[in-house]
Amino acid sequence: MTMKTENGIPMNNAAVRALPKHLLQFAVDQRYDDYTPVDHAVWRFIMRQNIFFLKEYAHKVYFQGLLDTGISFERIPRISEMNDILGKIGWGAVAVDGFIPPAAFMEFQAYKVLVIACDMRQIHHIEYTPAPDIVHEAAGHAPIIVDREYSDYLQRFGEVGAKAMSSRKDFELYEAIRHLSILKELPDSDAKEVEEATREVEYKQANLGHPSEMARLSRLHWWTVEYGLIGTLENPKIYGAGLLSSIGESVSCLEPHVKKLWYSIDAQDQPFDITTKQPQLFVCRDFQHLREVLEEFASTMAFRVGGLEGINKAIECKNVTTCQYSSGLQVAGMFTEVLTDSNNEPIYLRSTGPSALAYENKELPGHGRDYHKDGFGSPIGPWRETDLREGKTARLEFHSGIIVEGKVEKLLRRDDRLLLVSFSNCTAKLGDRVLFDPSWGTYDMAVGDKIVSVFNGAADKDAYNQVALVPKERTIKHPSDAKRKKLENLYQQVRDIRTRKTAYERLGEIWETQQAEHPNDWLLSMEIFEILDDTEQQSELKMRVKKFLEEKKAKTRDLATLIGWGFRLVEYHKKGIYSAA
Repeated sequence: MTMKTENGIPMNNAAVRALPKHLLQFAVDQRYDDYTPVDHAVWRFIMRQNIFFLKEYAHKVYFQGLLDTGISFERIPRISEMNDILGKIGWGAVAVDGFIPPAAFMEFQAYKVLVIACDMRQIHHIEYTPAPDIVHEAAGHAPIIVDREYSDYLQRFGEVGAKAMSSRKDFELYEAIRHLSILKELPDSDAKEVEEATREVEYKQANLGHPSEMARLSRLHWWTVEYGLIGTLENPKIYGAGLLSSIGESVSCLEPHVKKLWYSIDAQDQPFDITTKQPQLFVCRDFQHLREVLEEFASTMAFRVGGLEGINKAIECKNVTTCQYSSGLQVAGMFTEVLTDSNNEPIYLRSTGPSALAYENKELPGHGRDYHKDGFGSPIGPWRETDLREGKTARLEFHSGIIVEGKVEKLLRRDDRLLLVSFSNCTAKLGDRVLFDPSWGTYDMAVGDKIVSVFNGAADKDAYNQVALVPKERTIKHPSDAKRKKLENLYQQVRDIRTRKTAYERLGEIWETQQAEHPNDWLLSMEIFEILDDTEQQSELKMRVKKFLEEKKAKTRDLATLIGWGFRLVEYHKKGIYSAA
């Protein structure tokens, strides 16, 4: 069967096909053949360890989700395979390059599409990766969304998050965090460079100022979708993808030294550090509890509140936003000024630079950013009753004191609603201040008593040609050198022996080569030990491999836990207590 693709993106999934163009710019080809045998071995180790541990400590839906999504424990999944499975529950997945901006991430969720960072963590980050990778995305996020209540929450979070107001400082912090995560995941990163990047993140976090809607919403996302616990404070279960995909943190997070707090809207005030383990976690009662807190937060946001508060947020964020009038007319642009009356109610709104008008998130013909290239300004509020007819001169006296006078050229309506009045030879004034002069051309005046909603981005992003802030820095994948390729070849040979259940006699030669040429590697030895124990062959070789691993465990603190877990899994598998099949 030939897979239909578009720029390397699998289009065999309805949710993926429905994505707008401005989101597809983040999608990349998975490049599955770039995964090495070592990558697949790391995936296998993590998945088998996680399943062993999480059987007792994860939310019950996680294991059903693993079965339903068909994620293999033996090899890294293909995005196209995941799309076949996710499509059955109305979701999809696309590959992306590491962290993407929060607003884009949220909007993907709103379209019921998981973004999968397709890098595979290095073996030295097998317990916990500072950067998103395919273990985190595919084995953490995907299984849990088979629960309808949870997936509905996830989609709703995306809808709310896509409207959240963000700031330039938010994006600068995001870029600093992304840069640090890339450096930390490099196998040969420079310690000074990492230290400098860490200081930059800390500085930007400390100088973020009053956190934006997006910053606070990102915290709620982190403490639920990524690092959430569910149940009781005394005996919570894990459902957050960051924990489900981290064999190190999934073990440590339930220990007493990690503080457990009841989840509430107050979690918006708790910052997080993506590059280290979390000192406290939040526990929700159930998935409905998550939805309740989300809606409580949403009720405070500019897209719900509108009015002067929302307009001021738009001005402060210094990004393209949309202000929606009570008539339904949506004005998108970079807002720079709002005039108010004696009651501090907004009466006039102005944007600077390319602006566009839309209705129900569709741009109005002839009112794109090229036509309104120098900005848009219009009164807000009711006017005293007057007769408006095309081709006739009209004088509108607003309750606010603004007066608009000129020849009515066009009345634009949608669904029996008057949205826009276009004037020629028009003057708009508030007292002595000229808001519009006849020499400036046609005056397009918005109609609406109030600004009922203010939200992030243009109403019609594709028509507005809004290019999201795609990060310039890319994640780094170093090609294997000759020595590394030899190690990868040894891993492939062991993989073939385990899969085909033949040529066990070659394990000794493979292990001797690994010992001679790659003495610091431990995972291949663990795989060989596992096969020898399972087949009950070559007891002398098995003891030599075990001795090597025990010496590594004793000498290398970082490996002690991992090797201990490896032995534990072999032992339980032997007793028939655990099977990853």
